[in-house]
Amino acid sequence: MALNITEECTYCGACEPECPVNAISAGDDIYVIDAATCTECAGYADSPACVAVCPAECIVQG
Repeated sequence: MALNITEECTYCGACEPECPVNAISAGDDIYVIDAATCTECAGYADSPACVAVCPAECIVQG
């Protein structure tokens, strides 16, 4: 299952460079995660890297 970025996103951009599969991109007002691409960092890290760096804690199970 993919992750989702909620409306609480502050548009800081911390998450985008952390994604090993480039599933995160800038939307109009918040960053968005492409559910078809997101692997939740399986095979890359023990836990989702974007969640670890998000200062707004707005990345949740989708």
